[in-house]
Amino acid sequence: MFFDPLYLLFMVPGLILAGLASLFTTTTFNKYSRVASASGMTGAEAARRLLETAGIYNVTIEHVNGMLTDHYDPTSHTLRLSDQVYSSSSLSAIGVACHEAGHAIQHATNYGPLAMRSALVPAANFGSSASYFILLLGFLFQSQSMILVGIVLFSLAVLFTLVTLPVEYNASSRAKKLMVSAGIVSRGEAASAGAVLNAAFMTYVASAVSALLTLLYYLIRSGLLGGRSDD
Repeated sequence: MFFDPLYLLFMVPGLILAGLASLFTTTTFNKYSRVASASGMTGAEAARRLLETAGIYNVTIEHVNGMLTDHYDPTSHTLRLSDQVYSSSSLSAIGVACHEAGHAIQHATNYGPLAMRSALVPAANFGSSASYFILLLGFLFQSQSMILVGIVLFSLAVLFTLVTLPVEYNASSRAKKLMVSAGIVSRGEAASAGAVLNAAFMTYVASAVSALLTLLYYLIRSGLLGGRSDD
């Protein structure tokens, strides 16, 4: 199975969707990165304001190198903002910073899906890396048991992408509401900042769809969904 048309049938749509989502996110971010907020707040200042409005004071905000490498680290209560976000007062920067602050709020309020995603990280990382090797050996040696193990491991990575969807959506939803009530942006500006978050969310949707298509391919190729596991 060095060349499998069925593989292309399932993989190409996911790759196209991921590429379009990434392009849409970059285009939208660049568009609103040229629009300054009326408040003049930087991304770091906006994140701090949002957190304080939610009654959270134990989160450290740091600068991190890289392009859109923004993230919240629940293990150290640290919110890290990238070059394009930390010191920029653009609507794009504020949207991203407030979204990451939304994750900190989720953590502080014990938001269930966030805790589930954090718990899945080790298993998902192992599953995504080990599953391909085990599946390859399983198909090469026509070992149904190895294929099944590989599919179970890959399913952990798929589950992670699915749990990520409500986590990211909820963080953006919190950010869109609080950035207005906290006086960070006006309602009109919130629509623009929110557009950046909507575009970014599509990358997570694309990742989940791609992972599901890959899992479906493995299930069909293994014969578990009526396909053929032999060459």
